[in-house]
Amino acid sequence: MAGRPRSFDRDTALAAAVEQFWRTGYDETSIAMLTKAMGVTPPSLYAAFGDKDNLFEEASALYFRWTCEGLDRALARPTVRDAIATMLDDTARVHTDTGTPLGCLMLTEPRLAEQRAVVHRRLTDRIAQGLADGELPATVRPDELASFLVAVLRGMSGCARDGGSAEEVLAIARAAVAAIPGPPPSREQG
Repeated sequence: MAGRPRSFDRDTALAAAVEQFWRTGYDETSIAMLTKAMGVTPPSLYAAFGDKDNLFEEASALYFRWTCEGLDRALARPTVRDAIATMLDDTARVHTDTGTPLGCLMLTEPRLAEQRAVVHRRLTDRIAQGLADGELPATVRPDELASFLVAVLRGMSGCARDGGSAEEVLAIARAAVAAIPGPPPSREQG
């Protein structure tokens, strides 16, 4: 028995679920909110996605892919300082874009600690590369600087969610970049 065909576009519905979870978080998001946002009936939601937990897993995985695309573009910049500055600037702009929910689902949702850990590892690796390339002083500890940057990202998200303007969130980004130790002095200066 083939059953009735779906009367909705699954990808569009999933994108709507991402926005609903982003806007209200997992705990505050009800099935009624999801079905309204997605334009589906509860039986259609359950048939296509299983339960709320499965839908959240799929929605947060999609959101994380989007996040990693932007992160990877920023971290590919030629220098570690430029990579971090680009990441923070892009993040500030995304967090305050009124075309989407404010802030960041991954940075604010307690259930997404594993995804934050992946971001932390990617930052640690990029900082370690910058350290190995001589772009940072030998005193920089990549893991600690990555932890600082994740904390900054979380603060930027919180500021945006609390109604902070794009300029306020960009100011946080600029202050964080200014806090990164400069390159070691060249031998020529000694």
